[in-house]
Amino acid sequence: MPAPTVVLPPLVDPAASLTREEVARYSRHLIIPNVGSVGQRRLKNAKVLFIGAGGLGSPALLYLAAAGVGTIGIVEFDEVDMSNLQRQVIHGRSDVGRSKAVSARESIGELNEHVTVRLHEVRLDNDNAVELFSEYDLILDGTDNFATRYLVNDAAVLAGKPYVWGSIYRFEGQVSVFWEDAPDGLGLNYRDLYPEAPPPGMVPSCAEGGVLGVLPATIGSFMATEAVKLITGIGEPLLGRLMIYDALAMSVRTIRLQRDPAREPITELIDYDAFCGVVSEEASAAVVGSTITAPELKALIDGGREIELIDVREPVEWDIMRLPGAVLVPKDRILSGDALASLPQNRQLVLYCKTGIRSAEALAFLKSAGFADAVHVQGGAIAWANQVDASLPVY
Repeated sequence: MPAPTVVLPPLVDPAASLTREEVARYSRHLIIPNVGSVGQRRLKNAKVLFIGAGGLGSPALLYLAAAGVGTIGIVEFDEVDMSNLQRQVIHGRSDVGRSKAVSARESIGELNEHVTVRLHEVRLDNDNAVELFSEYDLILDGTDNFATRYLVNDAAVLAGKPYVWGSIYRFEGQVSVFWEDAPDGLGLNYRDLYPEAPPPGMVPSCAEGGVLGVLPATIGSFMATEAVKLITGIGEPLLGRLMIYDALAMSVRTIRLQRDPAREPITELIDYDAFCGVVSEEASAAVVGSTITAPELKALIDGGREIELIDVREPVEWDIMRLPGAVLVPKDRILSGDALASLPQNRQLVLYCKTGIRSAEALAFLKSAGFADAVHVQGGAIAWANQVDASLPVY
């Protein structure tokens, strides 16, 4: 039996009127029967908050502004980095080193001067999330870490707000709509999809695993489309459905979601870093007393200390840059036990990855396997490039 079609009422009441200039600007919307003048006036009256002005925020913010969303809020405290320009098209070369939020506001203003842009240049946390969400009609979450995703979900539930969620990794993206208080008992939230966060290190971030530069354009546009549908009350939103896009296969499939009967009601915000865990408890314990800095590693090398420097990153990262004298032994080969026989017993093992997270996990495994004096490098290859050898590329 096919699932019933989800139809939601418009999220926003229409504004009183459109100006002559707005009629000209949005004329292609106005002649669509499902949108029309009333739908455009709903967009004009809408207040939308986007978490992040990065890969997903770039297309979504631009298209929401172009569509005529009257007020757009942006939560973003980061600065534009050179590595962002591969996919974050709301920023340009001259924006490197500048506030992402300010850069995004300028791009929006150039596209549509009638949009009011509110900047929230703060880190979203337990102290500000619920109050901030209550100021908007709709939330869009484009963050790339599980701790913030659960915070956004729980704060949206407590504020009674719907939100559009998007996620990207390498060649794949996902989109859904969550709204605990949706009418007619249709309410779902992110915890129905992911009751628990995946184990630390199981799902790398885009910074660790990479993302195809054009992928955010697709997923961010899907997110903006869902926002327009929710605001105007047209079509069938992705509430209760997870859309999965595979860029390599050029395929889109949709999975039906159901409310988790075991899920406890959300009554307060929690410690999301502890809930998700940046690294496992084993890794946290292993690094205590077994961590060295990049300058300390250089001193060991310069002093002629007999060590085995092991790079636990992936071969594609090894091709970008590497530390002198290192050998490549990817983390998965260590955790599976395949690499243990090849590791020397007569020299101290020094592990590093890109930032120190993966090397901490590998360190915990090696200590349990008997390599008691093994250590890892705090901050990994990035710390070495920043503190020891500035000639190395940073990715």
